[in-house]
Formats: sequence, C-alpha cells, structure tokens
Amino acid sequence: MSVKLRRVTQAGRRRERGSVLALSTFGMLAFLLATGMCVDLGHFYLVKNELQNAADSAALAGASSLNSDDGGITKATDVAVSALNSYEFSKQATAIQRADVRFAVNLSDFDNGSDLSESSAKPVASKIRFVKVTVPNKAVKVFFASFVLGGSHDVGATAVAGMSVAPNYFEHILPVTVITSNDGQDILPGNLYTIRRAPANFVSPGDYQILNIDGSGGSDDRVGLANGVHSQVGVGDTVPTKPGVTAGAVRQGINTRFGDYSSGLDPAIYPPDANVREGITYQQYLDSQQPGQQGGSIFQAPTRGTGVSGRRVVLIPIIKESEFDGGRTNVQIFRIGAFFLRSSVGGGNGGDLQVEYIGLRTVVGAGGYDPNGGPGMQELAIPVLYK
Repeated sequence: MSVKLRRVTQAGRRRERGSVLALSTFGMLAFLLATGMCVDLGHFYLVKNELQNAADSAALAGASSLNSDDGGITKATDVAVSALNSYEFSKQATAIQRADVRFAVNLSDFDNGSDLSESSAKPVASKIRFVKVTVPNKAVKVFFASFVLGGSHDVGATAVAGMSVAPNYFEHILPVTVITSNDGQDILPGNLYTIRRAPANFVSPGDYQILNIDGSGGSDDRVGLANGVHSQVGVGDTVPTKPGVTAGAVRQGINTRFGDYSSGLDPAIYPPDANVREGITYQQYLDSQQPGQQGGSIFQAPTRGTGVSGRRVVLIPIIKESEFDGGRTNVQIFRIGAFFLRSSVGGGNGGDLQVEYIGLRTVVGAGGYDPNGGPGMQELAIPVLYK
C-alpha cells in the first residue's frame, strides 16, 4: 500500500514540475513582450520628443522673423524650414517643405481652417502674428513588439509660435537715446533721427546722448553698441547719462554690424548683418530679403564674419527732451522703439549716428511684460511658443 502511494506522489510531482515549467515559460514570454513593448514605446516617445523640440525651434525661428512686411513672411518660412531640416531623427535626415509652414492673424485660425500659406500671407503681412510648423508623420520601426504594435508606427509633430502681448522691458537695447520734444508724437515711421550727436549739438552741456547702463567705460559703450547691453531695461526706468563724446567706442561698436572689425572685436561674437549695404531704407532692407535680390543694388554681403539677418534692427530708448533740463544726470525712459541703422558711423571726433524709426509691429529678441512696469510697446513683440 505504501509503495502505491509513493508512486502516485512521484507522478503528481512530475506533473507539477511540468506545470511550473509551462507557467515559467509563459511568464518569461510575457515579461519579454512587456519589456519589448516598453523599449519600443520609450523609443517612440524619444523620437516624438525630438520631433516636437525641432518643431518648436522651427516655429520660434519663424516667429522671430515676423515684421509686418512680406519680406518677413519669406524670411520666416526660410528660417523655419532651415531650422528643422538641420535635425536628424533615428540617424535619418528629416525635412519639411515650405507648404508645411502656415501663418495666421489669430491663433484660432489654425483650428478653423482660416490659416494661410506663404503666398497668401504676404498680402496681409501687416496683420500676421502667428506661425505654425507641421512635421509630417515619420515611420518609426518597431524593434521588439512588432506582432502587437505592427512593423512601424507613425510619429509627427506640430508647433505654433508667434508675437507676444506688448512687452514693456527688453534685453540688448543700445546704450544711447533718441530724444523726443513732443511726447513721442514726433517719432514717426520712416523718419531719420540722429541719436549720437557731434560736439556742440547736445541737449545739455557735455551730454551726447550716451546712457550709462552697463558701465561707465568706453569698452562698455563699445560692447553695448555691438551687441546691446546686458541689463534688462524697461519703460519708466530711470537711467544715468554719460558725459563725453566717446566717438571711437561708438564707431567701433556700431560698425561691427556693418562688418567693420578694425576695433579687434570678434566677428563670431559680434556678427555683421547679412546685408551691409549703406544708405538704404528699412523697406529696401526688407525687400533685399526677397528671392533674387541678393545680387541687386540694395544688397551687399559682408566681407568678414557670417552675416545674420536683423543685426541692423536695434532697440533704442526714447527719452523726453525735458528730462535733460538743467543738465540732469538721471533720465527716465519714456518709450523704447525699434530703429534701423541706415549707415555705419564715420571717422572723426563727432561720429554722428543716424537711424530710421520702424514703427511697424516687429518681433525683437528678448524681453517680456512686467505688470508693475510701464505701458507695453504695441509696435514691439517677443517670440513666444503657444502650442
């Protein structure tokens, strides 16, 4: 009797071992499948994230070129396509076409189908405020879980960037000033203004419209005029003035934007504009960005450095003339405006600097809106990523 029981027990144990082996095998397969799916899904997420980052960068680059002109629409499309097409995904190049860049007056236009192509946006360029970049779906290979997820999975991305609300503080402004005698009403689009006057043409004795924002030395003026000041400056801020002509530093700083590096400044840090043709108007400057204009009379490439579009568009504080009464050393900023550098600064002790007021809604580099600050500048905007 005991022998029979022993044989039954041994048979049961063999069946149990078989069941455990089957369960272990099934469990291992399930574990490997789950691991494979996690790896594949993680890969999809990384590719999607890379595509989204690229789309975001391209949309911001496009929005940074908006300037209320049809030349800005062309430039926005150029830089958006170029920015995204420089990326690689899964060791493969990706590309978008010009048709993948769309424009809109209102943010909701992208949702209701009222957005515009590049050619359709140009006639209404003064109203365009938003750019949308669409990265077409890209087939991403499934490595481990193909019998569940399929052989590949489509991944794409979209991004919308555009003009911010009117900012009231800015970065990289020039440490000089345009003076208004009529509460800003005499600062008109297309007009030419002298912002660095020669000796004997000052608003108060010893004052030549230089502002002491980053520092009091000539080297501070040179760097500030070559690349803008480091400090954030806002509407309503009070800033000190700086006595003295400082003609050399003014000339050396400004002229880097025209490809002149006689001062020894580095073109890699202070690049020239892509178009250094002197004496042209802002509208001609914008027209020079259109296809086929690079060999015309309104365009000249720099001989040193790699040209960067927009280096001749600068932010300058506008200050009331009354602020300088009595030779004051501290003045309050009334407004900040975008100006175009018509020409480089000449030699001599004077070195007058003349600029054209733009006045159109223009995207500038960096800044924002401080609710405790002064009024926002409606003709200026910061590039912002919306979605």
